[in-house]
Amino acid sequence: MKAKAYRLYAAKDARLEDIELEAAGEDGVVVEIVTNTICLSDYKAVSLGTGHKRVPRDIATRPIIFGHETCGVVREVGAKWRGQFEPGQRVCIQPAFNIPGHELETMGYAWHTIGGETTAVYLPSVIMEMGCLLHYTGDAFFKGSLAEPISCIVSAFRSNYHHAFGSHSHDMGILDGGTMLLLAGCGAMGLGCIDIACNGPEKRPRRLVVTDIDDARLARAAKIFGVTGNGERGTWNGERGTGNGAEVAKGIVNGVELVFVNTRGFENPVASLKAYNLADCADPDNPTSTGGGYDDIFLFAAVPALITQCSDLLGFGGCLNFFAGPTDQTLSAKFNFYNVHYMMHHVVANSGGDVKDMADSVDWIGRGFLHPEVMITHVGGLDSAAQATLDLTTVPGGKRLVYTHVSMPMTAIADFAEKGKDDPFFAELARLCAAAGGLWCKAAEDYLLANAPKLSIGEPKEKVVERRIVL
Repeated sequence: MKAKAYRLYAAKDARLEDIELEAAGEDGVVVEIVTNTICLSDYKAVSLGTGHKRVPRDIATRPIIFGHETCGVVREVGAKWRGQFEPGQRVCIQPAFNIPGHELETMGYAWHTIGGETTAVYLPSVIMEMGCLLHYTGDAFFKGSLAEPISCIVSAFRSNYHHAFGSHSHDMGILDGGTMLLLAGCGAMGLGCIDIACNGPEKRPRRLVVTDIDDARLARAAKIFGVTGNGERGTWNGERGTGNGAEVAKGIVNGVELVFVNTRGFENPVASLKAYNLADCADPDNPTSTGGGYDDIFLFAAVPALITQCSDLLGFGGCLNFFAGPTDQTLSAKFNFYNVHYMMHHVVANSGGDVKDMADSVDWIGRGFLHPEVMITHVGGLDSAAQATLDLTTVPGGKRLVYTHVSMPMTAIADFAEKGKDDPFFAELARLCAAAGGLWCKAAEDYLLANAPKLSIGEPKEKVVERRIVL
C-alpha cells in the first residue's frame, strides 16, 4: 500500500514523504490511519531525535514515523489474523508494545512502518501477538485517537494505592468516595482526569478540587463540565471567573463535588485548599485525622514548589501521583519524610498505560462513558503535523488533532469563526462546534472528512520493510 508519512531523520528534521508499505502477507495487518492526536512525548522525540533514549541511533539512514495516538480502519489482514480482524473494521493501536527485550521500542519512536503521522501503517506479526490492535466501536475517529492519552490517565488512577494502618495489603486505585486534588489541572490531561473522575465506571472521589493560576483555563474547564459559580466566593459569567485567589466555580457532577479554584492570590495555598475538607474532619486533633488533607493528589506540573505543596496537602495515608513528565533529569524537591513515616504519605508515578488500560479506554469511549473531546483545542491536516508538534510548548492550548488524509493548517477551534468570515469551510466548522458547546464533535469530523482538501499520495520514494522480531 502506498502511504504519505512524516519520517524523522534527526532532531527537528521531519520530512513528509511518499513511501510504499508491505502488503499484509500471511501474518501482518495493514491499517489506514484516519486521525492522530499529538502528545508532548512526540515533541520530545522530534525535538531531540537521537538524543531521546527511545529513538534509534540510525534514523539518518533508517528514519522512523513519529506519533502514536491513532485511530483508523483495517485495510488488509494476513491469513493468521482472519477471524479476529476483517477489512473495514475500526481500530486503535496500543503504542506500548511491551515486547520482551524491546520494552523501550514503542510506536512513534523506534518503528519504520508504525506511527501516527501517516496515512497507513504495516503491523508485523509480533505487534499482533502482543494484542496491541484493538477493536473500536465509537462513533468518531478522533475519540478513538484520544483513547491512548485517556489510557495513561486510567493507568494513573489504577497506580494509586491505599492501605489500612497496620496492613500490608494494598488497595489499588484512588480512594473510592475520597477527596481528590488536581494541581495545575486545567490542561488537556487534567481535563481528561476530571472526565474520568466524574464519569468513569470505576472508583470516583466524593470531592474533586481542581486548581490553576489562569482564569481563562479555569473558566473553560468549568463551562465544559457544566459547573457554575456559587455567588459567594466566585462567580461565573460564561467567560471568566473572578480569579486572583478565588473559587471560580463549584457544582455536583454525577455525585462528585467539583470545585475549580484559582490559587494565584492565595497567601497560604495549603491552608486554603485544606479548608475544603475540614468540615469532614470529625476530630481534627486526632493524629490519624486527614486534617483537611487529600486522599489522592495528581500533580500536572513538574515544579519543585508544587511538589512540596503536595507533601503538605496529603492527608493520612494520602497518595501523590506525580503525573507530570519532567525534562530536568536532576529534578528534586523538599518532601516531608516525617509524614511519610507517621502519616503513611506515599508517591507513585507511571508513564503510559498497558494493553488493559488501553482496551478499557477504547471500550469506555466507544460506549459513551467518557467525553475525550474536552481535550481538543486545535485541528489540522497531516501537512501541519510536524510544525504543530514542535510548537507544542510555545503555542497555548490542549490536544492537537490531525486528520492524516487532509491538507489543513493547524487551527484553534476558537479561531474558526474569525477564519470563517472569509472561508465558508471554517464558517461551517465554527457553526458545528458552537452547537456542541465549543467542542470538536462527530458532526464537525464528518464535515471535515467530506469537504477538506485531500492530501495526494505520489510515487513512493522507497519501499519500507519493517524489521522482524520473534517472540
